[in-house]
Amino acid sequence: MCRNITELRGLEPPATEEEIEAAALQYVRKVSGLRQPPTAVRDAFQQAVADVADATRKLLAVAPARRQPPANLPPLRRPAVRAKLGLD
Repeated sequence: MCRNITELRGLEPPATEEEIEAAALQYVRKVSGLRQPPTAVRDAFQQAVADVADATRKLLAVAPARRQPPANLPPLRRPAVRAKLGLD
């Protein structure tokens, strides 16, 4: 599994839409080998991200609760990452 994708199940508060989309984007980038897709495949790339995000939402909705939260916070919950991205 890609080291940049963190566990979203069991987060408190639950994973946000932004976190789900970011994880989906990381996954599609990893499996496609494309960081920035060429124009010819941009629509298919974006559709793949949307499909993975949708599947992730559905899975998180039915996955059993965790006894403990994940060991690592998703990047978008880390102050240093949010500051670097200009999100705060």
